[in-house]
Amino acid sequence: MYPVMRPHHIAPRLTTGAFMLNSGLRKLHADEQTEQGLHGMAAGAYPIVNRMSPHQFTRLLASTEVALGAALLSPLVPTALAGAGLTAFATGLVGFYLRTPGTHQKGSPLPTDEGVPLAKDFWLLGIGLGFLSDRQAWAWPCPAACRHRKPCRHRKPCRHRK
Repeated sequence: MYPVMRPHHIAPRLTTGAFMLNSGLRKLHADEQTEQGLHGMAAGAYPIVNRMSPHQFTRLLASTEVALGAALLSPLVPTALAGAGLTAFATGLVGFYLRTPGTHQKGSPLPTDEGVPLAKDFWLLGIGLGFLSDRQAWAWPCPAACRHRKPCRHRKPCRHRK
């Protein structure tokens, strides 16, 4: 059987997956005041969020975080697919960070004291990009008839047969 999760993917997938899952589960049980705060902050950076109620937005955000956390923690989900989801989600978070005044210094992505908790989004983006750039995450297994049994980059039967 072809391993979907390689050994060097385990640590970053476990840490980011647990972080995302915990964050999502906490938001699923958010009170009305927390929902209003999350919705207000997000609407300041992304005006399209105003089309949703605070409850709908918080449920959608929490569900996305739970699904992404579960995908990162599951060894059945390929790293490239989990990395694509993490990169897309983290890109939105980094955009939120950069569009929110007071979270970073003027003309610089360096965080202010208020922006330090949001700056973690950059390491989420970095881990996601690392998963996407890992060549092994995109490799296809050779068919059983292949003798060298190394991952191939092509989908056709391996040409290394004897």
